[in-house]
Amino acid sequence: MKITRSRCLILSFVLVCGLVPEVTADVEEATDGLSTTQEPIWLTDVPATVELIAAAEVAVIGFFQDLEIPIVSVFRSMARQFQDVSFGISNHSEVLTHYNVTSSSICLFRLVDDQQLHLNAEDIENLDAAKLSRFIHMNNLHWVTEYSPMIAAGLFNTMVQTHLLLMMKKTSPEYEESMRRYREAAKLFQGQILFVLVDSSKRENGKVMSYFKLKESQLPALAIYESVDDKWDTLPIAEVTVEKVQGFCEGFLKGLLQRDHEAEGDSGKEEL
Repeated sequence: MKITRSRCLILSFVLVCGLVPEVTADVEEATDGLSTTQEPIWLTDVPATVELIAAAEVAVIGFFQDLEIPIVSVFRSMARQFQDVSFGISNHSEVLTHYNVTSSSICLFRLVDDQQLHLNAEDIENLDAAKLSRFIHMNNLHWVTEYSPMIAAGLFNTMVQTHLLLMMKKTSPEYEESMRRYREAAKLFQGQILFVLVDSSKRENGKVMSYFKLKESQLPALAIYESVDDKWDTLPIAEVTVEKVQGFCEGFLKGLLQRDHEAEGDSGKEEL
């Protein structure tokens, strides 16, 4: 665990300045229609491929030796389904060699934990649209990831074990500014904490609030969760001060460090 005191202080100020008690408002959630024209970007050289991956929070690249195989048309359709993911496609030998591709494969690159997830030739041989869509959806983790039952599987299938959850209504007039601040904080903790938004207005997310023993009157709230030991703590936004958020983060992380130290000690004793 490499989360320092200074970063906890930065997180405190970012969250305190941006997250305020929620005011109920009858605002309809904006929904964007799916584009029917978006296509994967053709990648003809290594610099273009590197640039696409570096610029995207999540990028999915199809490295295909043969463009006539069935999965290629399925892959193209995914670009129209996932508007928040950058898609690229290449069959150029220079690109395939650079990424050590010896047979057709699909790779998902993401910034939040600097991970690369691969579907090799055997994986994609019988892959259909539903299975590929599920793979992308489950692993579509951003600087701030909106919670859903499917995305939960992806959150637990990562090396980052600490999650910070913001539970608030997306219809709140404070939502946009809160998310901007929350996103800024997320970038400071790349590979250390996953930042998650839980839309408390969705009925299916009630189980999340119940798990953290939060009532509607206590929202919006922050919850910090450690997946290995199922440890967690909460802090209602109405109670947020710089000192409380600092203590909230540091106290939780201190407990994790103590646990790791004790585990190392026990391991040393066993070796003796």
